[in-house]
Amino acid sequence: MKSLVLATAIASLSGFAAQAADFTLSSADIRDGGTLSDAQVANTFGCDGGNISPQLSWSNAPADTKSFVVSAYDPDAPTGSGFWHWVMFNVPASVTGLEGGVTPNKGAPDGAVQSRADAGFASYLGACPPAGETHRYIFTVTALSVDKLDLDQNASGALIGFMTNANALAKAAITVTYGR
Repeated sequence: MKSLVLATAIASLSGFAAQAADFTLSSADIRDGGTLSDAQVANTFGCDGGNISPQLSWSNAPADTKSFVVSAYDPDAPTGSGFWHWVMFNVPASVTGLEGGVTPNKGAPDGAVQSRADAGFASYLGACPPAGETHRYIFTVTALSVDKLDLDQNASGALIGFMTNANALAKAAITVTYGR
């Protein structure tokens, strides 16, 4: 009996890994392993970039996807817990991308919610590491097994991350760097 349970668990994990391997994220504005352009850099905290969210496209999400979460996260921020630059959740399963330049009033799909996350406002905040440092920025799209997360724009990045991971079917990411 134990071997049947183990075999079933391994088969389930293998299926998840296969779905995750097929799910991809691409962008006309950023590339995995690349460097952010000034357009995606913040225009505050001592930085003078364009503060424009990048264009993102995803494909091959699992067939049972019911919604998506889009995020931009800096694991190197000197906070002890990283920094959530952008979190958009409840993106409908029919959506396969976002145009660049999403703002609080333009570009988010109907029904999607942009969180205040760590930036303090419900929109994208570009990169702005401390002077002399280079940080990683991870743009992720997560396919979820639920239609929506029962949260609002005031939800923290950590809470959204917890709910996202609890309902994740697959993730696709692009990691870029930026330094000053």
